[in-house]
Amino acid sequence: MASYRYTFHLIPHTHWDREWYLTRGQFGVRLVEMIDDLVELLEREPGIPGFLLDGQTVLLEDYLRVRPEREPVIRELVSAGRIETGPWYVLADEQIPSGESLIRNLLLGRNDCDRLGRRMDVLYSPDAFGHPAILPTLAREFGIEHAAAWRGIQPGGADLVRWRGPDGQPVLLYHLPRDGYEIGSGLSSDPPLLRVTWQTVRDVLVSRSRGRDIAVMVGADHHAARQDLPALVEAIAALEPEHEVRLSRLEDFFRSVIPDSELVPIDGEQRNYGHTWVLQGVHSTRVHQKRRNSRIELWLERFAEPLSAVAALRGDRDRRALLRATWRELVQCHFHDAIAGCASDAVARAIDARFDNIEGAAREIVRRSLEDITGHDPDRARGHPREVVPSMVLWNPVAQRRRSVVFADVTMFVRDIPVGPPGTGKPGSGPGYRAFSFETHSGETIPVQVLNVGGGLERLDAKSHYPDQDEVDVVRVAFQSPELPGLGATVLKMQPSEIPAPVAHSRKRRIENELVAIELASNGSVTLTNKNSGRSYPGLLALQWEADHGDTYTPNIQTIADPLRPGRVKVTDVTRGPLVSMIQAEWSLSGTGDRRRVSDRRIEVRLTLMVVSDEAMVRCTFELINRACDQRLRARLPTGIAGLAAYAGGQLSAASRQPVDPSTPVSPVESVLSTAPAHRYVAAADTHGLGLFAPGFFEYELTRDGDLLLTLLRSVGQLSRNDLPTRPGHAGWPTSTPLAQCQGAHTIAFAIAPLAGRSNRDGARLHQIWENTFLPIQGVWLRNYIPGADLPDPNFTVELSGDGLVVSAIKPAEQGKGVTLRCYSLRDDPVHAAWRFGIPVGSATLCRADETPLESLSLEDNGRIAKIVVPPRGVATIVVQPADEL
Repeated sequence: MASYRYTFHLIPHTHWDREWYLTRGQFGVRLVEMIDDLVELLEREPGIPGFLLDGQTVLLEDYLRVRPEREPVIRELVSAGRIETGPWYVLADEQIPSGESLIRNLLLGRNDCDRLGRRMDVLYSPDAFGHPAILPTLAREFGIEHAAAWRGIQPGGADLVRWRGPDGQPVLLYHLPRDGYEIGSGLSSDPPLLRVTWQTVRDVLVSRSRGRDIAVMVGADHHAARQDLPALVEAIAALEPEHEVRLSRLEDFFRSVIPDSELVPIDGEQRNYGHTWVLQGVHSTRVHQKRRNSRIELWLERFAEPLSAVAALRGDRDRRALLRATWRELVQCHFHDAIAGCASDAVARAIDARFDNIEGAAREIVRRSLEDITGHDPDRARGHPREVVPSMVLWNPVAQRRRSVVFADVTMFVRDIPVGPPGTGKPGSGPGYRAFSFETHSGETIPVQVLNVGGGLERLDAKSHYPDQDEVDVVRVAFQSPELPGLGATVLKMQPSEIPAPVAHSRKRRIENELVAIELASNGSVTLTNKNSGRSYPGLLALQWEADHGDTYTPNIQTIADPLRPGRVKVTDVTRGPLVSMIQAEWSLSGTGDRRRVSDRRIEVRLTLMVVSDEAMVRCTFELINRACDQRLRARLPTGIAGLAAYAGGQLSAASRQPVDPSTPVSPVESVLSTAPAHRYVAAADTHGLGLFAPGFFEYELTRDGDLLLTLLRSVGQLSRNDLPTRPGHAGWPTSTPLAQCQGAHTIAFAIAPLAGRSNRDGARLHQIWENTFLPIQGVWLRNYIPGADLPDPNFTVELSGDGLVVSAIKPAEQGKGVTLRCYSLRDDPVHAAWRFGIPVGSATLCRADETPLESLSLEDNGRIAKIVVPPRGVATIVVQPADEL
């Protein structure tokens, strides 16, 4: 062994949780002092090559917000590689944000690193609770070939593996040891103490090494940079006279590694047990925040960005800076402890406040972009009220030509609400709700189905006037849209109608359309019948309540003698046809429990079921008022078919998963969970079965008997416990989390569709069902619209063709005035794709996801078609620039 020379790379670092058991403000004070000390150390010790600042640029952003005068020295240290930062903006919990959120995270990190002078080209993920399959592909799409990670990586005993994404693109991955990034934190520079600790660390690392270069991570959570680093190197070198010991950067370690050609490859998502805690219970912790995050992602990705891109391409206002700022605030919420929910209640409250800001900004960007595209001028409308004709703007957010049923709110003026000191003018009044229909530009009449009429308030904003606040009747309507091209828009004008609002008198428990029928049972469960096949699925949506005495990281499901049980179900007929039929069921789940605290043992339930014309699905909404604690509540969807696999949507990918037997012993330190994460859909079917669709992220389980279970709520009261049979030991600092009991009101929207034939594994088809459900043609009501400000002609439209392709992004380009278009493939063979535009574009360039140009594309049909070949399971990005005349 003496003839073989190891190089021990001591890599000084800190892992910094921006917010966790303490708030961002508390950790922020410590961060500023830590970086102050780090800068002094690096200036004093020029022999220290670098310090790994946790792979996330947000730490330097936070520091420079407090110490802006130190930006020159920070730039100098980053540019020289002595502070390693990036490639991430924040270290996210990678399985919960959308794929586009992960790309925005890396774009923000890239932009920060460009400004500071240098990026660390290692995809560093030291503490995320598992990793999505797309991560190696995203690394390569940002020009990164190396990665380092800890939790969830497939155990194999080696420190280096090749991890391949769905498209086969690999990264060389350094798999941190069982003790993770903390393995060297206890090493002392005092020789007598070092002899005791070094041998243990050395044995672990050498036994895993696939080469002569061995990484020794020296640091831990919120640890300051060690002031004795040179002395530590000398002390270890004295114990290793036949081997080299040196301080290194993480990049230096990878540059020194000579990859073994026989490295065992690993593929796909990494949520494996057995190496260290994976903590998959976080997927159901504070699940209401995860649902809200998904809704906001949807607003940014599919509404705000495409509308901003179209407006900018036409020469209207450039809102890229606003979009970047909004994304920056949202991605800050994706820090792994924050979005995972395993943080203090103070952090959860801060996230809720940020979500309010972000959602408000996204909606305002959408509103103003639509005003640009439609030529709507609220100031002109305020100055010329007699010219106003209330109108409905329709916009198709999907890159496919289509029609759909539109759901929209129409407001009708009742009376003015004066704001400010009383004046001499008399407030105006109006008739409120009156029957109406819409009219297209060609004169076609579009009837509406009124779903509900209620009172409300509306504020009409303008740039140069005070808001106009009115009392209005809010009329919820459904109507069939005309056909629109992808990203196309049109305006419908309101006209009086003789058709009154329908009133539902029936108390039947059954609704149906041409394709499916729904029947409510007396216990609140549902039978769904596929009219084409005649197959029925009884017992759907029966609620399963379980006691859970776990913590924010890990469930501890227990059987108790007195579970919550459903009471009498009250059924209400809401509306019936011709486009939409709805019924509601209401009941309570309750138990006897402590007679003095009956309110702690009750959940009020309202279930709304909707079927829409020509849709082979049922749309479902649970409205819950939760007063129960220490529990898990799920909705069960029996398929009636045992032995099925789940086909689940993921970030820019999809995966097939077998049911998990939670009794299988895999790891002595953590029980295996049978639940799993999904994005947008999960299917359980062979020749028939069911698909479950949600706006974004959700947690599900598929049992061996073929039952899908959707997690609605999980309520726990402790950040971490050390008395769990499911995970012995504390996963975090013990902290009471009463807000994680999720008391109060919750709304959970999803859809269920019967599946048959190849649709059960056709990810593109499943995604199309998802788009039709959660991205129908949008109706935006403009009560103060002036007809003279009509939609421009020609209109910029975008459509994508190619079997198995899914549109991922339509956004303003990072540079120039163009539009970035991204899609990914769910096929195992190359796909010939074509992007088609309603008006000519000037150029099209194939790019990486970071928008680095790869090659110019030839345009066909006078600049209206750009063709590409999307690799198997690959991601393809193009950037189109406007034609000169635009």
